[in-house]
Amino acid sequence: MPQDRTLPARCVLVVDDDPHISEVVEYALSSAGFRVVTSQDGEGAVRIAGEGGIDLVVLDINLPGRDGMWVLRTLRGSSTVPVILLSARDEELDRVMGLTLGGDDYVTKPFSPRELVARVEAVLRRNPATGPGPAPPAGPPASPPTPPPGLLSEGPLALDREAMEASWDGARVDLTPTEFRILLALAMKPGKVFSRDELIGLASPDAAVSDRVVDSHILHIRKKFQRAGGEVIQTRHGVGYRLAPLAGDCGEG
Repeated sequence: MPQDRTLPARCVLVVDDDPHISEVVEYALSSAGFRVVTSQDGEGAVRIAGEGGIDLVVLDINLPGRDGMWVLRTLRGSSTVPVILLSARDEELDRVMGLTLGGDDYVTKPFSPRELVARVEAVLRRNPATGPGPAPPAGPPASPPTPPPGLLSEGPLALDREAMEASWDGARVDLTPTEFRILLALAMKPGKVFSRDELIGLASPDAAVSDRVVDSHILHIRKKFQRAGGEVIQTRHGVGYRLAPLAGDCGEG
């Protein structure tokens, strides 16, 4: 679905060392109404992303020098901007590693430019806000994926569905878009135990991922909240995950 041309165009950073692929992707995204900036190397991509104003990154894994995994790890150190990974290899290990490090989708070369545009639009619909970052995109955000908008709170945990921001006892906890969606699903039904398959469908509906990826996302969420002094996810062994007791209710450890 093309962008609403009455709103500021979303900006996509395309990172690929193959000039032909960059040109094809840039043309397809520009035709769909996106602004596009490009980089042919990892260090340049990190520099551009650090300047702000990027809504999504299309990132080739197999870059010379600093490869795409290095770029993704570096970005995730300071930003939750959505990232779609590109790779010439359709190997599960690549997919698992990329998605575990915080990628939001994975596309294998060769690919259809039309399909890639559809993936970009789908990821942006799921992630109306790209923060945190030095310069958030201007203009009103797209409609959030989970109505109604507003603040969801459970004990010291607060989730802002419009801004896709999480906090614990007033202190912000930076989550990737996928991590936020997982935690939001748990918080919206605090008594429900979600299976891994359910969380895969909620977190990455357009990407084929394994149970290991879900477990990795859960681990990252736990570590981030533990650093803030909280425990937010409870494991039900052999079943799945649920929101941990946060407001004085009792439950298993």
